[in-house]
Amino acid sequence: MEKPDLYIEALIFASENSIRLEEIVYCLQLSFEQDFSENEVKGAIQNIRQKYQQPDFAIELVNINNGYQFLTKKDYHIIIKQLQLQRSKKKLSQAALETLAIIAYQQPVTKLDIEQIRGVNCDYSIQKLLEKELITIAGKAESIGRPIIYATSEFFMDYFGINHINELPQLKELAPDNSSVGDQSE
Repeated sequence: MEKPDLYIEALIFASENSIRLEEIVYCLQLSFEQDFSENEVKGAIQNIRQKYQQPDFAIELVNINNGYQFLTKKDYHIIIKQLQLQRSKKKLSQAALETLAIIAYQQPVTKLDIEQIRGVNCDYSIQKLLEKELITIAGKAESIGRPIIYATSEFFMDYFGINHINELPQLKELAPDNSSVGDQSE
C-alpha cells in the first residue's frame, strides 16, 4: 500500500466517535501487517484535512477529544439544526440537565452526592443520562456500601465539542458577581 490516506479516511468516517491517532496506527498495522509511524499517519491526516477544506465539501476533518472526526462545516449548521430539532423528540429535562452539570463539575461522583446537592432523588435522571450515553459508570467508591461512581463519557466530550473536561466554563464565569455591597455609584 503506497498511501494510507483512503484507509485512514474510511476509518475516521466509520468511527461513531472521534478516533485517536494511536487507534488509526493500530488498525493500519493489523490490517496490512506493516509498520506505520505516527508521523506518516499525521501527514495523511493533514492531506485529508486539506482535501475537505475545499468549498465543494459540506464536511471537514476536525481534531476533537484528542482524536479525529468528520463534522459538518459551520456554513451548514442552520440546516443541520432543523434536522436535529425534528429528530429530538425527547430532550433532556431540567432535572437531567442539572444532574449532568453536577456530574460534569464534581466527577467522579456518587448518586448520594448528586442527591445531596440537588435535594431530590435522581434515579430517573441518572438512568436517562446513561441511556443517552452522556455519563458512564466509572467504578465503585471505597466507602461503606461501595456505591457506584459516575463520570462524563467520551460521547459527552464529543457532543459538547471539547477535548478535556477543563474546557468547560468555570462556574464563576457563569454566575454574576454578587460580592459587592451597596450601590456601585457611591
